Amino acid sequence: MTHIVFFEKPGCGGNARQRAALEAAGHTLERRNLLTAHWTKESLLAFLAPLPVPDWFNRAAPRVKSGEIQPEALDKAVALALLLNEPLLIRRPLMQRSDNHSRHVGFDTTAVDVWVDLGTNPASTSTGEGCASPAERCAAPV
Repeated sequence: MTHIVFFEKPGCGGNARQRAALEAAGHTLERRNLLTAHWTKESLLAFLAPLPVPDWFNRAAPRVKSGEIQPEALDKAVALALLLNEPLLIRRPLMQRSDNHSRHVGFDTTAVDVWVDLGTNPASTSTGEGCASPAERCAAPV
């Protein structure tokens, strides 16, 4: 199968379910901490540029959830500056295939299945973005 560099927030239950679905499908993962990775404008845009600016943001991040940050109202430059300054705002996971260097943002199960085959494993049907419960505290900093 495929080796994937998987940028996650350590301790996030949603990311744990996503990893489990990928591994159950036979993929191998190189886990990296999204919050402490050395992001530059170029390295982050390599993932985000194909998407509309609002899709760059983690909707569960406290500042987005509270309405303090409204991704739909931001232009590309302001959004990128916010994400570089506060990586908790970045939609996760960020993933990169080692075989062709293609990248993917977030974990919409259907889109991920097209990007890298998730197979028919049961974990793939219930996996998605976000936390399953408030106890997972996916948005809180580590």
